[in-house]
Amino acid sequence: MSAKVQTARAKAPRTALAENAQGVTQRARAYQGFTQQILSGKIRSGQFVSQRELMTLLDMPLAAVREMIPRLEAGGLIKTVPQRGLQIAHVDLKLIRNAFQVRSLIEREAVQHFVHSASDSELQAIEASHQDILSRASALDQPLASDRTLLDDAQAVDWGLHDRLVDALGNDILSEIYRVNSLRVRLIKLEHSVITPARLIPAMQEHLRFIAALLRRDALDATQLLDEHINSARNRVMTAPLEQVRSEWEPSLIPSTPRNIT
Repeated sequence: MSAKVQTARAKAPRTALAENAQGVTQRARAYQGFTQQILSGKIRSGQFVSQRELMTLLDMPLAAVREMIPRLEAGGLIKTVPQRGLQIAHVDLKLIRNAFQVRSLIEREAVQHFVHSASDSELQAIEASHQDILSRASALDQPLASDRTLLDDAQAVDWGLHDRLVDALGNDILSEIYRVNSLRVRLIKLEHSVITPARLIPAMQEHLRFIAALLRRDALDATQLLDEHINSARNRVMTAPLEQVRSEWEPSLIPSTPRNIT
């Protein structure tokens, strides 16, 4: 066998592996891009999109978009509708109940672990981030709705606590299930409830009471406060019309892609 043939055969597997790895990376990037579109409110519940529209929206090649679709369908985030294309999950009563039940089951399990495993320094850092949001909100001499940076930071702090709670379990399977379900919850909230100035301070205060229970290592109180927090979010989604929530904003400052708080 010639040296050239041997070299070609040696390169072939590496080339195939490299191409496969690139395909996986692009598919993962496309999925990550899709989740960011949900979180930013650019993709909405019930919306119809084509594969080519997703290409443009995600800035990804068609092959990556096509490979991403089965994962989204498996997670219940989209469905294929004949003659119409892809439809983002439609928010209805069943989805709301199911999504919040899954959230409650996972977070209740997570808090039992986190209350004992989280270090004082980590909990104090989380507490400080919430106190910072409250201090900034209290110091404003203008309507909260005018400070988009503060509202976005509050959203990040809020979601960050819940995500960290689950990730601390160290269970990649549960974390993935929770991430997918979180997208459903956030689709629901973008449709029915937004991070309004009227909700920012109460939500931060709810979190601080929960963090205080974690610092006391009081698993019973922490679980009860978590239940109240999740139930409050679910009940608000199920009872407050979107128009009522939007009325909390000054008319000139209602965002075209509203943010939510969990």
